Amino acid sequence: MKMKLPQNCHKLWAIIPAAGSGSRFSKTQLKQYQMIQDKTVLEHTVARLNQLPLSGYVLAISAQDDIAENLALSHKDKAQFCLGGNERVDSVLNGLIHLSSFADEDDLVFIHDAARPCVSVECLNNLINTALEQNCSAILAIPVRDTLKRVDHQDIQTTVDRDCLWQAQTPQISTIGTLRRAIEKALADGITITDEASALEYYGETVKVVTGRSDNIKITYPEDLDLARLILQAQSV
Repeated sequence: MKMKLPQNCHKLWAIIPAAGSGSRFSKTQLKQYQMIQDKTVLEHTVARLNQLPLSGYVLAISAQDDIAENLALSHKDKAQFCLGGNERVDSVLNGLIHLSSFADEDDLVFIHDAARPCVSVECLNNLINTALEQNCSAILAIPVRDTLKRVDHQDIQTTVDRDCLWQAQTPQISTIGTLRRAIEKALADGITITDEASALEYYGETVKVVTGRSDNIKITYPEDLDLARLILQAQSV
């Protein structure tokens, strides 16, 4: 069941950065356009986000992309497109600038990887409820399970304490204005932005962690595509 926003709540938007080359997946094929169950990865991802009461979503794509706008995207009437950037953070910022031209800066915005088609509706609802109830930015993440090693030239230097370590996922949620200002400030100061939370952290914004699920995988390597197929099949049962 699709959740409903409180009547006095600002609108909810999503930005999906989809301009990257994904070189770790393939030198010639874009992972977001690989097929799973007769749909592209991107179509699955968009369909998951549209389980939320989105006012609209923005796809940040490359200038050479001639596929995205022709896909049978879920709620395509809500789809908008903008030019992506050289790095993921540039695509996100372009999406925020695009939204800022017509959306309120206090509206909430999800940022979600194009190649994360398996995020559960439950996790999406938990994330937005945390943002609304605690009036904060938030991300999905899971505790690190495996033993971590600090390595130098393939030699183990030490074992890293994992008790306080979490693996960040997407979506990550904030308000349009806060996230835009955080990214612009971090970029102006030469800070490396690995995800939206890192910009918000630098900006001094509190970011809450919402426990996600291990099946919310990001397709990075070719073998991840087979795993995503199995996960989506299991989730549909």
